[in-house]
Amino acid sequence: MLKDCLAKYYFEGNYNCAESVIRAGNDYYELGLHDRDMIMLGGYGAGIQTGNTCGAILAAVAILSMKYVEKKAHESEDIKPVTVALIREFNKKYGSVLCKDIKPQSFLKEYRCKNTIEAAADILEEVIAGYEGNFSDVQTGI
Repeated sequence: MLKDCLAKYYFEGNYNCAESVIRAGNDYYELGLHDRDMIMLGGYGAGIQTGNTCGAILAAVAILSMKYVEKKAHESEDIKPVTVALIREFNKKYGSVLCKDIKPQSFLKEYRCKNTIEAAADILEEVIAGYEGNFSDVQTGI
């Protein structure tokens, strides 16, 4: 499971939510990203450092992009439905995709955003499995 790869980065490596999700996703899905590529998501942590869109969600979308976009997103038939499904599932779970709204629901001082990044991993895996297995299980409405 993807979430089994998270602790290595989040707790042992002390990476933020976005960095941990992209690094774990790189390992789990064998995306072929190099260390320098993943540094690009560092500023996405803590809701783009402002409490805005959750960094774990943004990293999950980056993983979807690596899996489903060949050259350009607008040329991919896959990226929109999987991204919409991911966002819909986050909204279902937390009522928002904003860090400032999610953090009060799942942040624990001793574990930081562990619950949120694990939820991101679970939702991402569920969306990919649904999309690749039986798309009718993955709705595209937000």
